[in-house]
Amino acid sequence: MDLRKLKTLIELVESSGIAELEISEGEERVRITRSLPASAQPASTGVPLVAQATSQPAGSPTGAAVPAVVEPEGHVVKSPMVGTFYRCASPGAKPFVEVGDQVQVGDPLCIIEAMKLMNEIEADRAGIVKAVLIENGQPVEYGQPLIIIG
Repeated sequence: MDLRKLKTLIELVESSGIAELEISEGEERVRITRSLPASAQPASTGVPLVAQATSQPAGSPTGAAVPAVVEPEGHVVKSPMVGTFYRCASPGAKPFVEVGDQVQVGDPLCIIEAMKLMNEIEADRAGIVKAVLIENGQPVEYGQPLIIIG
């Protein structure tokens, strides 16, 4: 299955609001799952190719304690895709931004790796970086808050 088909399927899942889509073409099988936006913790769902379903226990009592963290006020830069969050261009390199840095519209904030493609996420508003909400190398979901600019 080519990359364009996969992107189209991902966009279909995002725009339709369905939670899961599975398609088989011959011996190729693609399963796309999307977590609910109210999810407090990042799950490693996404686009597993010929993958086995991983289940997480629903209603975990420890999951309720996570949202107690107070987020700083400001403009929230959200993830435009599912992937892996990186604060710098390469291992050992200086992070794109640190808390307290001044950013302008178009300045790179981070990279999200999705399907082996590195997608640079740019600031869509000028201001000061108030918080970086994700650790380097962590999985992120579509619409998940990444960085707060004040």
